[in-house]
Amino acid sequence: MAEGLETDKVVRIGGATASFSDTALSVPQLLAQGKLDYLIFDYLAEGSMGIFGRMQAADPAAGYGTDFLTVHVGPHLSEIAAQGIKVVANAGGVNPAGLAASLEGLIAEKGLELTVAYVAGDDLRGREAELRAAGHRDMFTGADFPDGVLSSNAYLGAFPIAAALGAGADIVITGRVVDSAVVLGPLIHEFGWQAEDWDLLAAGTLAGHVLECGAQVTGGTFTDWRDVPDWANIGYPVGECRADGTFIVTKPDGTGGLVSIGTVAEQILYEVSDPADYIVADVRCDFSNITLKQVAPNRVLVSGARGRPATDTYKACVTFDAGWRAVAYQPIIGEDAAEKAARQAEALFSRARTLLRARNLPDFSRTDTVLIGGEASFGAHANPAGSREVISKLVVDHPNQEGAGIFAREQWAGISGMAVGTSINLATSVMPLTGIFLFLVDKRLAVPTMTINGVTQELPAHPGLPINGERPAPAEFSRPMLTESDRTASLVDLAWARSGDKGHLFNVAVIARKPEYLPYLQACLTPEAIGEWYRHFGHDGRAPQVDCHEVPGLHALNFVVHDALQGGINASTRLDPAAKGMAQMLLRFPIRIPGAIWSGSSAPAEA
Repeated sequence: MAEGLETDKVVRIGGATASFSDTALSVPQLLAQGKLDYLIFDYLAEGSMGIFGRMQAADPAAGYGTDFLTVHVGPHLSEIAAQGIKVVANAGGVNPAGLAASLEGLIAEKGLELTVAYVAGDDLRGREAELRAAGHRDMFTGADFPDGVLSSNAYLGAFPIAAALGAGADIVITGRVVDSAVVLGPLIHEFGWQAEDWDLLAAGTLAGHVLECGAQVTGGTFTDWRDVPDWANIGYPVGECRADGTFIVTKPDGTGGLVSIGTVAEQILYEVSDPADYIVADVRCDFSNITLKQVAPNRVLVSGARGRPATDTYKACVTFDAGWRAVAYQPIIGEDAAEKAARQAEALFSRARTLLRARNLPDFSRTDTVLIGGEASFGAHANPAGSREVISKLVVDHPNQEGAGIFAREQWAGISGMAVGTSINLATSVMPLTGIFLFLVDKRLAVPTMTINGVTQELPAHPGLPINGERPAPAEFSRPMLTESDRTASLVDLAWARSGDKGHLFNVAVIARKPEYLPYLQACLTPEAIGEWYRHFGHDGRAPQVDCHEVPGLHALNFVVHDALQGGINASTRLDPAAKGMAQMLLRFPIRIPGAIWSGSSAPAEA
């Protein structure tokens, strides 16, 4: 770290959005406290890249998050300028230059003096032949490089953002960068961290990972949801960051929500595979021995991140045109509703296939039925009582729009010619289907650029080292002996849990409410047991592969359930393609534990 920096300096960063469609209330809330140095916005995910790619295909001037101009920042530019707050956002999507130009026009209209810079170099479109010839395959499925590319982007790091701030930018717009880079970039700039400061870069990455999902760390989506006050005015997160890499997570005074060890621990493990080897563009992070301390109400101190040299590759994501999808939502009411819905779905698929053959059209590439209200997502652990009202979500995929449209029209026949109790559709849609392809690309093929005041410069690369199997040794946990006299608790009595998607897989983090519960969680929650619990998400009746990663610092276990979302957030037919509810399905998992360890009192959450 550079010498001569203030060791007591605190950089205050507010996390305003978790997605491009997040609330309009966060920015005025964060501005009202008047104490921020930075506002950061995370707009991008695998799903949004496909949306922005389609937007630009229809209009070359589009392809970025327009809410940045009309909702989140544009209406508040004068106050942002008055408070001297700097802004960093990956709202540029596939067209950061376009957003920067529109923003500069808006600044000029308001008579403000704010300097805008944008970071690019992530866009790999136009290089499909090169990438295909290199033999790239999907890192999860092994699929070949796709045709019909909509977007193709490397996940750049934080140093280009720091360079833009160092050049005098007040607002930095990026295309695809690592989500956490929108926080790490300002910290590199403020504290002079260097490319070899691995522990500090890992700590800044952790701060970014915690802050970039907005209210998820301040009580949103928390297991103990009843403990979280005032959802209507939930506070958005503020990170108070120091040069040594430690930071405090808090929220504006007088707002709803909750910042606790539980809310912060859940967010730390959200959408993480191996916490001891969390790889981003600038550093390989080890979050396995992080410590959390509640230093005051709604103030949690985070420390203990460690880092290792960065890899020589960027993660890259391609979204592509995968045909067309029709979706219909049919309410079905009465006795045996789920059974009637299942029969009706098969009959409607069959009728539509008859119409396809009559027009010499190919068969559907996929058909699926999801019974909402019938607890189908719980598999063998569903409530056996049965429901007398369900929503039947019918999904068909077809190579072309005509084929999808045939089903969208024909499914209306169910209301008068099939299951008694079928009511008017809640919604029917025919839309393009977006596929996702994830791979690693040599950093030399994606050169970051930074443009400010009309001047574009290439930025020096930090190539990193080849990926190898080296990782910290797993911690040793003692496995307790279980006896017939032990009690049986539900998982929710002993732990918090959080889940999230990442491509075709999802993770479920289980965090012990008390350290002494952890050995019993580990003894019962084996990878084999977790796989069986989620068997209904596997293929051909087989349980999915499950990996377990131990997180001793948080007294936690992190499970990675492979190939269970079938197409990822863009293309999965599941009720929950974002995997937000996967942990909820685990809350009643039985855990055997001695009565001397667990008194039998229930957690405040309800499964």
